[in-house]
Amino acid sequence: MDLIIGSHVSYKNNMGLLGSVKEAISYGANTFMFYTGAPQNTMRGEINDKLTSEALELMKENNMDISKVIVHAPYIVNLANMNNFDFSVSFLRKEVERCNVLGMKYLVLHPGSAVNCSREEAINNISNGLNLILDNDYDVTILLETMAGKGNEIGRSFEELKSIIDKVKFKDKIGVCIDTCHLNDAGYDIGNFDDILDLFDKVIGIDKIGCIHVNDSKNDMGSHKDRHENIGFGNLGFDALINIIYNSRLEGIPKILETPYVTKDDNSKEREYPPYKYEIEMIKNKVFDNDLITKIREDN
Repeated sequence: MDLIIGSHVSYKNNMGLLGSVKEAISYGANTFMFYTGAPQNTMRGEINDKLTSEALELMKENNMDISKVIVHAPYIVNLANMNNFDFSVSFLRKEVERCNVLGMKYLVLHPGSAVNCSREEAINNISNGLNLILDNDYDVTILLETMAGKGNEIGRSFEELKSIIDKVKFKDKIGVCIDTCHLNDAGYDIGNFDDILDLFDKVIGIDKIGCIHVNDSKNDMGSHKDRHENIGFGNLGFDALINIIYNSRLEGIPKILETPYVTKDDNSKEREYPPYKYEIEMIKNKVFDNDLITKIREDN
């Protein structure tokens, strides 16, 4: 099967999309995911059309399909919270517009967290917000991410995501991003992934999967903690993740790494070095390298 693999890359105003493409190429990737600004806030700079044009040309030269590139909305947007509902809707409408200007087709969104309301009310708020955001002429699909269930997060089960999607009017503009770490932490057995896909197909429909976040997990199944680990170094294991990445039922769907940066040494808490070039090579070879972390430190 044709492997569509990439990672989260940076997006800086001085280099725009061009910088993101160059970073992805340096990792040996043929797709990537980026935030159009900082993940932790909603500050956004102007899009430089010249840099975008150069980026799209570079993507063509490197056989990168723009329809497989993913944008991620910032973490702090919460459609479930009525206190910030109007702001969240306004921001996400603009973010969808930014995706359209950049030529991107998919925007991944954390559904939200129930704040001062029931889960049912939160789900209704999210659906209502999505109906306002998606009421446009843009060819941009929002992918709701499967969540670990930390705190009052919405989206910890396929049934919760279905309850949101069922209330969205624009069915052709809504889908799902599956996160392997989040599924494990929510209580799904990644070791039996075809059973998970069977369940997803029954509840929502496999055709709604637009992206896979491939992450190992530091946590036990059902822990609801959401702590990513490097590929093969967590509780999911290399073989289980390879089986997901190369699953024939997910062919054509981009696989995106969000694994943690490697620290300078075992005692350091600062994350220094991106692991993506090494992890992508390991995934392409389908052979686990137990010395991967050491190799990354030595090369940097």
